[in-house]
Order: sequence, then structure tokens, then C-alpha cells
Amino acid sequence: QPQLVESGGGLVQPGGSLRLSCAGSEFNLYYYTIAWFRQAPGKEREGVSCITYQDSSTNYADSAKGRFFISRDDAKNTVFLQMNSLKPEDTAVYYCAALGGPVPNVCPLTVGIGRYHYWGQGTQVTVSS
Repeated sequence: QPQLVESGGGLVQPGGSLRLSCAGSEFNLYYYTIAWFRQAPGKEREGVSCITYQDSSTNYADSAKGRFFISRDDAKNTVFLQMNSLKPEDTAVYYCAALGGPVPNVCPLTVGIGRYHYWGQGTQVTVSS
């Protein structure tokens, strides 16, 4: 069964780093825009970053700019989210999601969440001392 599989979450101290991975299992990510979303307890799911398949252009939420970096390795069928300078408010379950077809201009985040039809199960990120 095709699916997205996230990994790399864990417990990290404030200021630390983590790298999340989103791998396709029987799911070729090559033709998909991939995004990372997160959801903290009691809050709405929000977009963090995305990367297109056409030209690997990227988009970041304001909260992620300058600290998080998204990349894709199509040979490994994996998208990565490098998260640096982590803060307690980054604590959430992080999900990767896939959107098929070309994306005009920038890839969508929170406003376009309904366009992402494929979702992983999520990986927990906890930032705490």
C-alpha cells in the first residue's frame, strides 16, 4: 500500500537541531510537491514548509524562515526537513503530505492544506530542557 513514512522526531533541548525525513513507500515522490505540516495539542494543523517537484522551489512559514530548511533527494525518494535553533513552541507532531500535479508560483502551506491528498502518520518533535 503506497504511503508516506516520517522519521527523525524526538526530544531535543532548546537551541538544538533535528532532521526529519519523509520517505515514500511504494510511493514515488518524484511527481509530487511535498510539504511538512505540524500540529500542537489543541491547535490547528499548520504548514511549515514545502518543496515543488518541478524545480524544487520552496516556501516557508514565517515561524520557520531562517531556521528550517527543506530539501529533496529524488534518488532516495525522500524529502528532508532540517530544523535548527529549535524552540519549545516548535513542539508538535510533524506530518509530511503530498500534492500531485504542477503547482503555479509557490507551493501552498496552511491555506492550501486541502490540496494535499496524501499524508503520513506523523512524527513527534518535543523541544524541552
